[in-house]
Amino acid sequence: MGGKRKSFSAEFKAKVALEAIRGISTTAEIALRHKVHPNQIAKWKKQLLENATSLFADGRSKTNKVEEEGLKDRLYQQIGQLQFELDWLKKKVGDAD
Repeated sequence: MGGKRKSFSAEFKAKVALEAIRGISTTAEIALRHKVHPNQIAKWKKQLLENATSLFADGRSKTNKVEEEGLKDRLYQQIGQLQFELDWLKKKVGDAD
């Protein structure tokens, strides 16, 4: 029946989608030139437009925020432990006098 599906590189998809966004030629013409179905070009164009905002998003990722929260929690725990030890040592020194 059908053959093996074609797989296209991300670079190729971006190139074709950008060409479609520019609007210099029609989707049908682009499809003929690159031997891709026009619906596929429309799909790639839509994906590019939807995900373009992530290119200009804040450079810090969400994982960094999670890591920062974990670090902050550990540091607060360490501060509490040190405060406890300091209070204990103050009591011991006060009892020795």
